[in-house]
Amino acid sequence: MAEVVSFRKEKEGDAQPLAVTRKDNVLRLTLNNPPANTLSIGVIRLLMEALDAAGADPAVHVVIIASGGNVFSAGHDLKELTAHRMDEDGGRAFFEETFRLFADLMLKIAHLPKPVIAEIDGLATAAGCQLVASCDLAICTDTSTFCTPGVNIGLFCSTPMVAVSRAAHRKQAMEMLLTGETIDASTAKDFGLVNRIVPKQYLTQVVDKYADVIASKSPLTQRIGKEAFCAQIDMPVADAYDHAVRVMTESMMTADAREGIGAFIEKRPAVWTGE
Repeated sequence: MAEVVSFRKEKEGDAQPLAVTRKDNVLRLTLNNPPANTLSIGVIRLLMEALDAAGADPAVHVVIIASGGNVFSAGHDLKELTAHRMDEDGGRAFFEETFRLFADLMLKIAHLPKPVIAEIDGLATAAGCQLVASCDLAICTDTSTFCTPGVNIGLFCSTPMVAVSRAAHRKQAMEMLLTGETIDASTAKDFGLVNRIVPKQYLTQVVDKYADVIASKSPLTQRIGKEAFCAQIDMPVADAYDHAVRVMTESMMTADAREGIGAFIEKRPAVWTGE
């Protein structure tokens, strides 16, 4: 299928900060807001709209979040936030709206019935690091770097902390949050923030390969699996097994499970119906 390309604008006349492309069953959302790919409230809304559309589109099986330029994302637009200090309430309402909306975006990624892959080339900092940590998979270049630098400007990265502390090990997440220091790609992989590190020239190729492999599976199975994973991860072990048993039993009753098992036994490709 030919690649479908579109751009989303924050408002008419603005630059185009989000490129939306689709090739076959893989949707790519590219932050296109150089030089820092900041996550203004307008960009956050565009991402939410694109993810809503992806979730509702049966032709989309996998979503990739990538960026253009040398920075994946520097996080929230601090100039935009600072400008609202002139508001009557000192900016409180706008600050809460921005952080709440971004938290909703992170929850949308978690609850999206399709896997989401972060493709990182360059710096992912603050809310940009939060975005990476919230995706189901993350693949980065060997020159990528990550940090939660809020403490350096008197603002603890409390909202990034939620995602980072669930992706990285507890003490290593605290190390990032308390020091505000930048870590390299190798350290990010050791911490658990990313799955794979690849040379820059192969990044898109590797991410596309992962996406194509995932997209070739039953979309229904992927949806059930992602929902089950997110549901059980914070449960006590016994409760998690109870939940998994129920999910596994219901999954066995689907047409795709019947087809997949039959295809495996008969040594033929499976034909997914999503039922």
